[in-house]
Amino acid sequence: MTDQSSSNSLIGRLAPYIVLTGLAVLGSLPSARAQQNFGPMSDQNSDSEIKQYCGNIVDAARDQRYALQKQDLEKLQADINDRIAMLDKRKADYQDWLKKRDDFMKRADQNLVDVYKSMKPDDAAPQFDNMDIRVAAAIIMKLPSRQSGLILSGMDAQKAANIATIMSNAGLANTSKDPS
Repeated sequence: MTDQSSSNSLIGRLAPYIVLTGLAVLGSLPSARAQQNFGPMSDQNSDSEIKQYCGNIVDAARDQRYALQKQDLEKLQADINDRIAMLDKRKADYQDWLKKRDDFMKRADQNLVDVYKSMKPDDAAPQFDNMDIRVAAAIIMKLPSRQSGLILSGMDAQKAANIATIMSNAGLANTSKDPS
């Protein structure tokens, strides 16, 4: 019984507050007469209000759209800049590697040419017969002309003719970089 009597006394104490809250809520609701004043609008009034509303917010909407597009473009520009930086780094790495390769090839080519310069033409000719035709042509082109002639005369006639054709095509301006 003490629980019930304490809840009754609590309700008794809160009753005036409950009534005042209810009256405040009812007082804030629009009356039926006020709702009649805001009844359905005519099509002309609603169209003009819609146009007026759209006209009022068009600048803000355009500004917001431009701001979003600008953010997208800035993100894309940052991505492009990152890719350009990566490509520049790769290009520098590739150029460094290419320079080292070219330096090595020049030294290797020169060493190989020096080896064949020191050989007797009769001993070098059989080696050129068994060598790839483009490599043979490249080496023979770098040898002195007297030695090149002696090597070609000691080679198989058909292979020597093919090498001579490659060598002559290499000197033409309108041929591709690959003489074969």
